[in-house]
Amino acid sequence: MRYLFLFLIFSALVCKGEDNHYIFSYFTENGQDGLHLAYSTDGLNWKVLNNGKSFLKPTVGADKLMRDPFILPGKDGIFRMVWTCSWKERQIGYASSKDLVNWSVQTPVPVMATEPIAKNCWAPEMVYDLQNQNWIIFWATTIPGRHSDIADSEKEKGLNHRMYCTTTSDFKDFSTTRMFFNPDFSVIDATIILRKNVYYMFLKNENPNPPEKNVRVTSSGNAFGPYPTQVSPPITGNYWAEGPTALEIGAYVYVYFDKYRDHKYGAVRSRDMKVWEDVSDHVSFPQGVRHGTAFRVSEELFNKLINIQ
Repeated sequence: MRYLFLFLIFSALVCKGEDNHYIFSYFTENGQDGLHLAYSTDGLNWKVLNNGKSFLKPTVGADKLMRDPFILPGKDGIFRMVWTCSWKERQIGYASSKDLVNWSVQTPVPVMATEPIAKNCWAPEMVYDLQNQNWIIFWATTIPGRHSDIADSEKEKGLNHRMYCTTTSDFKDFSTTRMFFNPDFSVIDATIILRKNVYYMFLKNENPNPPEKNVRVTSSGNAFGPYPTQVSPPITGNYWAEGPTALEIGAYVYVYFDKYRDHKYGAVRSRDMKVWEDVSDHVSFPQGVRHGTAFRVSEELFNKLINIQ
């Protein structure tokens, strides 16, 4: 019995060690430099990989951008990435990799091709739908006339976003685009995490007047929803936040976000997905990090990445 007890302790420590290998994908400045990666073993302190150099330069889109790079690890060992490739086009970028270093040919995905007056396709992300065995890709788009103008500045004039989506099982054929999340406010930067059989969607309330600019959460028992449009109160504080990404570490779910007016990153965490603690003062990110996503990798891949010079 004593040996069994020691073995269980040892196994738990090994499993914990194998689990603490985290990567953060992000962009810098305007996104023309491409994909950047950082690493962490505790989810709090993040350091640059590849000496801060880009892992992948953008080739698709009129503006040749790689903003908001979202990477989803697959159980098949493939990392799939989608990103904002242009400010005003009706498409997003897609590429895949087995090691986060060598990437497939970048492909433009015309997700809003059926909406000729759509103004943009921003911050695409994905979730794997276990029930339907496919990927759901979702992003923010403004289609003029669908919702009232809420702008209070020239910069936001004509923008009132909702979340749209498409599904795919092979990233070659895509379903007809449809509305994914339609609250009574302008919404961007949605991200989804599965925890204890519940899909939690974090999102930014983008309303400018009165200014919201905060992160909220809603949830569903299904990846495709529906997600209640009566979302939570803000889980972020008295600052402007965007680009949330969620990562489960031990008993907590951490939500990292871009405190874009302060030019730094912040985080909140929760045990029960109801009460949120601001831990922004306890996280550190490389300078210049913009709208990224956090995910786990294997110990083997982690060690290869941190040794790249």
